[in-house]
Amino acid sequence: MTGTSTASRPRRRRPAREVVLGVDTHRDAHVAAVLSLVGEVIGTKEFPASAAGYRNLLGWARPSGTVRRAGVEGTGSFGAALSRYLLAQGVDVFDVNRFDRADRRRRGKSDPLDAENAARAVLSGRARAQAKTDDGPVEIARMYKLAKDSAVKARTQAINQPSSSVPIPS
Repeated sequence: MTGTSTASRPRRRRPAREVVLGVDTHRDAHVAAVLSLVGEVIGTKEFPASAAGYRNLLGWARPSGTVRRAGVEGTGSFGAALSRYLLAQGVDVFDVNRFDRADRRRRGKSDPLDAENAARAVLSGRARAQAKTDDGPVEIARMYKLAKDSAVKARTQAINQPSSSVPIPS
């Protein structure tokens, strides 16, 4: 009997399919949705808005396929830290604007639906603005402004603080 065992044959790996990630961001938690390239919803899940939550979010999405693109609502506010994390992991992050309020009222409002719509905006090409990174001239100017504002606040507090050597009139 001349048969080859399944252990001796090399296993051919299926190429990982690409998926798109969409995230609806909030202060305490983010809701993520993973879509296939044809728009099929693979899954949705909520994660805490923390460094561990960002790792868990990407770890949850990656078994579904290769995550190369993500649409994130609010990359300048609640989604800023998540955007920086995804960019550091090699994911292209696109800033997704909130959808028209009338349209949201008509179709319904839920966090999983918003996350799904963020991914669909990336798929359709409607979301073209890439998220800002935390380097470059804009970030340098922001750091200078923060330092100046902090110095002005400290100076104002020092001027307004009553001195113990000056007698207080009675």
